[in-house]
Parts: sequence; structure tokens; C-alpha cells
Amino acid sequence: MTEDIARPRRRLLRRRRFRIASHSGAEVVSLRQLPARERLRVTAPSLFTAANMACGFSAVPLAFNHHPHWAAALMTVAIFMDIADGAVARLVGATSPFGVQLDSLADLISFGLAPAVLVYTWVLPEWPAIAWVAAYFWLACAAFRLARFNFTIDPHADKRYFVGMPSPGAAAVVIATVFALDLPKEGVGPSIVLPAVISVVPALLMVSTVRFRSFRNLINPQTQQARVITAVIAICFVGGLVLEPAATMLVVAYTYVLTAPVGMLTAPLRRRMFGPESVAPPRQRQQSVFLPLHDDSEDAD
Repeated sequence: MTEDIARPRRRLLRRRRFRIASHSGAEVVSLRQLPARERLRVTAPSLFTAANMACGFSAVPLAFNHHPHWAAALMTVAIFMDIADGAVARLVGATSPFGVQLDSLADLISFGLAPAVLVYTWVLPEWPAIAWVAAYFWLACAAFRLARFNFTIDPHADKRYFVGMPSPGAAAVVIATVFALDLPKEGVGPSIVLPAVISVVPALLMVSTVRFRSFRNLINPQTQQARVITAVIAICFVGGLVLEPAATMLVVAYTYVLTAPVGMLTAPLRRRMFGPESVAPPRQRQQSVFLPLHDDSEDAD
């Protein structure tokens, strides 16, 4: 009899031992308490993020082992995985602070470390010191861009625009250039101008405050017309990748870079012709990301 009473008590103690607690006092729900379908819904975006990270990580040894095209191909897959995780999160309503942080860490590997290594191994044969500086500069700018993005997330900001070039778009410039050009032979090497341009210019654009279109309306179309436009663009893009992958990547990557300066130059004309909704809204000055957050509760004391 006493043994029968002790068994449920041991089960209860075993469950309490693994109870999850929140420091804020908020109710915490373990994934084990959710039905299988709900568990898949909340973890689906992170599966795409993990695939993004796996592709970026795998591109690094490929670049070091002189397989730049395979490395660039995996980084291209990482871009699609990065687009998919955000789209899936918004589609199923599974956006979370954890997902945002995990996505940024994955992006630092796929679009920070992997392109830096690709630039390093590409320029190294004749310019080892410059290769190291260019690679580290890219990695540092990508880290700053991602940290600033997480710090300055504003739920009321215009989602049509990014502040600074997004890291996948910057990585696409390196990917497209590597696809279009063969790896230089040792002793010949590329002109230092091209590696400098593709490593420095996109890196500077990542940490700039220039507005870049997010094209979220194409990734998550809400109307029938938008869905048709998205389908047509997707078919053209896939067809281009099948027929002329290098040329297609070059056109897409470099066109995206040019959208920011062209948008700035044509903004007055578009505002007059199509109204204020056709241009980026004015930016509000924010506190520097290097300064600590101001806590109003300290003033109250």
C-alpha cells in the first residue's frame, strides 16, 4: 500500500525537477506540453534557420579547400533558407524574440563569416595581408549590422525598408561575382580593385543608414495581384538560374545594390507623381547603439 502511494509521489517529484521557470514571472509552456501539430508550428521557422546556418558553415571548409563555386552555391541556398524562415514565421504566427536572435546568429555565420572566408581565399594568392583585412572588415561590418538590427527593432517602423543593406543582399554581391569569375591562378591573381570593391562597398552599405527595400510584399503577397507578380518574378528568376546562373545572379545582386542610390535620386520625382507613400518616410533620430539604455526607474529613486 505504501509502495503504491510512493510511486505517484516519485513521478510528481521527477516532473517538478524539470519545471521551467521564468525570471520575469511570466507563464512558461514547455514544448512537451503542446500537441505535435502545434509543436511543429512553433519550431518550423527555427528548422529553416538551422538549415541556413548549416549551409553557411559548410561553405567555409569548401572555400578553404579551393571550391569557391560550391561554397557560393551553398551560400545561395542559405539566402533562400533565410527568406523562408521569416516568411514561415509570419505565415504561421510563430515570430518570437528567440527566433530573431537565432536568425541573427545564423546570418552572422552564413552572410558574415562565409563571405569573409570566400573573399579571403579568393584574394590570398597574391595579397595575403589585404585579404585578411578585407575579410575581417566584412565580418565586423556584418556583426555590427546584425547587432544594430536587433537593438533598433521598432514594431511601428515602415517594414518596406531596411536601414542599411541587409547581410544576405551584401553576401549576394560576393556570391554573384564568384559565380561569374573563375578562381584566379596562383601567381596571376585578380586585380586588387575588384576584390576591394566587392568586399568593402557592400560592407560599408551594411553599416550605413541608407534605405534598402525589403520587398516583403513580394515574399508575403497579400492580394491576388501581388501573388501573380510574385509568381511571375519567381518563374523568371528560376528560369534565369537554369539558363544563365552567373548572369542572373549578377543582375539580381548588383541591381539590388543600385536600388538604394536610384531610390534616393528619384525620391522627389516619385513623391510628386505618386504621393508620399511611394518614398521612404523620414527617419527618426535614435539613441546611439553604443550608449547604455536609459532606465527611467533610476530617476524615480
